[in-house]
Amino acid sequence: MSGAGAPTPALDPAAARGLRVAVVAAQWHTEIMDGLIAGARAAAADLGLEPVLVRVPGTVELTVAAARLAEDFDAVVVLGVVVRGDTPHFDYVCQAVTQGVTEVSVRTGTPVGFGVLTVDTEQQARDRAGLPGSREDKGRESLEAAVLTELALRDVQA
Repeated sequence: MSGAGAPTPALDPAAARGLRVAVVAAQWHTEIMDGLIAGARAAAADLGLEPVLVRVPGTVELTVAAARLAEDFDAVVVLGVVVRGDTPHFDYVCQAVTQGVTEVSVRTGTPVGFGVLTVDTEQQARDRAGLPGSREDKGRESLEAAVLTELALRDVQA
């Protein structure tokens, strides 16, 4: 299962104070997305941050929204769900969003937390969505990763 060997982040609310964070979330799979968003919001609240939430129609649209937001925010988090179906659509969407989000982060220098679940079944997504009974909370983890990366980069630039 993913998550094995994951670090325990040492997040300092004082260091994170004042960071501007945006969360971009797709609209498909409402229950799962609600869990991912709640996890990201809870992580932000623990740091004293209030992220701006932007909803886009689907997972492919996360990339363009992240690109635009990366210009004005210290960190961006993308949240989505892609469930494998009977056609190659899954592969195209997963590849496009992964490459697109990576390009946004590298081109802008803005950390982008990747909270896109790419799963075979909706149950696998529920297990990672931070819902009651979930084993993981990828919404929380994605926000923490973006903030930790921004803070690490600020440390070396100081």
